[in-house]
Amino acid sequence: MKFGIGQPVSRTEDPILLRGAGRYTDDVNVDGQAYAVMVRSHYAHGTIKSIASEAARAMPGVLGVYTWDDLAKGGIGMSNPPMAVKARDGSNMKAGPRPALATGKVRYVGEAYAVVIAESVALAKDAAEAVAVEIEPLPVITTIAEALAPGAPTIHEEAPGNVTLDYHFGNTDAVNEAFAKAAHVTRLRPVSQRIVVNPMEPRSCVAEFKDGRYIFSVCSQGVFGLRQSLANDILKVPPAQVRVITGNVGGSFGMKIVAYPEYVCALYAAKSLGRAVKWTDERSGSFVSDNHGRDHEVTAEAAFDKDGKILAVRLTGYGNYGAFQGLPLQVTVNAVKNVVGVYRTPLVEVSTKCVLTNATPVGAYRGAGRPEGNYYMERLIEQAAREMATDPLELRRRNLIPPQAIPYKAPSDLTYDSGDFPSILQDGLVAADWDGYGARKALSDTKGKLRGRGIGHYLEVTAPPGKEMGGIRFETNGDVTIITGTLDYGQGHAAPFAQVLVQRLGLPFERIRLVQGDSDQLIAGGGTGGSRSIMASGTAIVRASDQVIENGRLLAGHFLEAAAADIEFGDGRFTIAGTDRSIGLLDIAQRLRRSPNLPDGMPASLDVALVVDSPPSAFPNGCHICEVEIDPETGAVEIARYTMVDDFGVIVNPLMVEGQVHGGVTQGIGQALFEMARYDSGGQLLTGSYMDYAMPRAGDVPNFNFSSHPVPAQSNILGVKGCGEAGCSGSLPAVMNAVVDALSVYGIHHIDMPATPYRVWQAIRSARKS
Repeated sequence: MKFGIGQPVSRTEDPILLRGAGRYTDDVNVDGQAYAVMVRSHYAHGTIKSIASEAARAMPGVLGVYTWDDLAKGGIGMSNPPMAVKARDGSNMKAGPRPALATGKVRYVGEAYAVVIAESVALAKDAAEAVAVEIEPLPVITTIAEALAPGAPTIHEEAPGNVTLDYHFGNTDAVNEAFAKAAHVTRLRPVSQRIVVNPMEPRSCVAEFKDGRYIFSVCSQGVFGLRQSLANDILKVPPAQVRVITGNVGGSFGMKIVAYPEYVCALYAAKSLGRAVKWTDERSGSFVSDNHGRDHEVTAEAAFDKDGKILAVRLTGYGNYGAFQGLPLQVTVNAVKNVVGVYRTPLVEVSTKCVLTNATPVGAYRGAGRPEGNYYMERLIEQAAREMATDPLELRRRNLIPPQAIPYKAPSDLTYDSGDFPSILQDGLVAADWDGYGARKALSDTKGKLRGRGIGHYLEVTAPPGKEMGGIRFETNGDVTIITGTLDYGQGHAAPFAQVLVQRLGLPFERIRLVQGDSDQLIAGGGTGGSRSIMASGTAIVRASDQVIENGRLLAGHFLEAAAADIEFGDGRFTIAGTDRSIGLLDIAQRLRRSPNLPDGMPASLDVALVVDSPPSAFPNGCHICEVEIDPETGAVEIARYTMVDDFGVIVNPLMVEGQVHGGVTQGIGQALFEMARYDSGGQLLTGSYMDYAMPRAGDVPNFNFSSHPVPAQSNILGVKGCGEAGCSGSLPAVMNAVVDALSVYGIHHIDMPATPYRVWQAIRSARKS
């Protein structure tokens, strides 16, 4: 079917965005709006002795200067950390609430302790410089080792020893027994370094308070969830008194999902002043105030029997969550779910701790623990093969879950419902011309370059089920609007969601619209994250379509003067069985508007708004193969070839799926080779601009060789699997395994990310000396 499921339909929003006609949050302006500027701490840790704002308040154009005392008196509450993950003893995390403005102490460079509202940004900046603060410095800790050291300063009194969560999963006795009887044990200490998220669009918001309601325009990942967070915990009002609106969003990758302090300040000021208040971050502010990503230190271990079969896998380590604890999934639940990957693993144990430091808080970043879990396992496989003098391919094949074992009960307590991992590995080898590698390596040798290749055979677990809205509304102009609570922040939801509707209802693709970014139009919504949008919203659209068909059958029977049981539906039309008499779905919508008088019991509209339980997690997987060239004299790493074969189940739109994977792989390359947030001993961010923080550029990324080996998911009605984060999960191990393979000629068997030229050059230099 044209424009149906499986067609490579172009993104419908692109013509608008390419003309510069998109509407991002900073494009939103309200008559008479004022402007907010945050006053941020230059100290990483210290006691606030006083904040003097009188001089700032007296400056021209200044409307207000607020501290936490003002917000608290105005009824603003603190943001409470999520308690979704329990400690090993069953207790909640030991994490305190977060105020929108620092009170008592500052805990990281960039934490705001005051906000200035003025008639212009320039006037607000001038006044911000006039706010005088006296801070008594306290000792600073930015690393996990410093946070856990005896006598370390306490970041929050609620978290003794700076540990908010002591997490454990698995049967310790059984795992210990497996390691004790193992013929071989491989152990690595891979680091997943801290990342600055860096979306193209900085965060921004416009807050209004009118007619007893907050109207809040903001870049987000889901308006329904953000409304609930703001209303319940912070503004302390019924959710119906808050309207959250999100237009176009220029990237997020997990970072824009939370209710940031700046948003609270803007909302408070809007109500206090009776004027709209706008805040837009600058890139220098984003580096220190946007949630960072990653920052994990783990000891990864794998036990093998004499035949090279995995007996158990064990992760022990820490996550650095910065100054305020957020959702701790990365080093806990998601580590458990994703470290198993595509391999038969009888036992898994994860023992990790979430640690506080004087650094910017850490949140979700593309995958949120999924890429790391796969990275740990794939590095263990490569290292074990080297230690056991076994071909890494053979070791993989010995341990892959065979198709006949599906459904497979993993030690993570999840059941894989689909997958053909051996075939995907084989497809990847063929697509990458694995057997022709020798000739390419010989050519690299003639140029004085080191060449290496690496595999990232990943499986990731998408987000768990929740609630999602399926809404279909027939407009007066003949358009049909899908309403659902996921949110497009760059993925391109409009086309694939419309393709699902075209497939189910036979509607014209060009007449289908999408609404996601207005909380007033939603009755539920899980937002976008965890690679679940097509599963959640796709299922909701299917269920809503079924309801439209059911209502339409009744109405068609009425208009065609036939029994509903005799009405058949197909290709957008209702037909009396065995006849040529029919009526189109859009025709029924028009007739309802012209002739609203209907018999009792007849649906008054084709419109549907329902809430569904979204499907359980899916298991996208694939084989990524990377080849690198390294200049041994400079340490520079070049991606020479990159091949990927992925299983995303039924692919609704192959064009967009490939684009999503390209983006994920590029971000994985960024972490593997370029990106790292670094602090000095005083807690100052040394990599606080693009002069110091390296990002992958177009010239650093090769042409990708992408293909699919789809195995439909059995857990949802569309058979789909998420694809948004898979690129990171495949690329981290593929790139780093390739780098290590190239360096192995020097006896180098591990190097941590990022494999920058300096770090690679240092490793080569040290190996040559030894």
